[in-house]
Amino acid sequence: MPIIQSAKKRVKVAAKAAARNSKTKRALRDAMKELQAALSGGKSATISAAHTKAASAVDTAAKKNVIHKNKAARKKSQLAKMVKAAGAKPETKKVATKKVSPAKKVAKPATKKITKPTAKK
Repeated sequence: MPIIQSAKKRVKVAAKAAARNSKTKRALRDAMKELQAALSGGKSATISAAHTKAASAVDTAAKKNVIHKNKAARKKSQLAKMVKAAGAKPETKKVATKKVSPAKKVAKPATKKITKPTAKK
């Protein structure tokens, strides 16, 4: 057991982080297993829903630094390949585009040029 107060706190913080990370890892594994089950089942709607859930779990794990971002990208690519090979269309996030209105030109008020006073000799 640690004696120093900061070491005691680190033990508590590390235990909290480990619990949080294991929860994220469990969610990731469950989503992957669900996708594998859907792939073996063969229904297109089930596969695409499971793929969306698995990709989301991978993104969450990467965001929380449970897995590396490159590993997350690799996993998502592998998932998309598996879904495509099964004959279902991999779902992608639909990004809503914002309509940009033309900017109105506002006339700036004329500014007076400030001159420095000259020093007297």
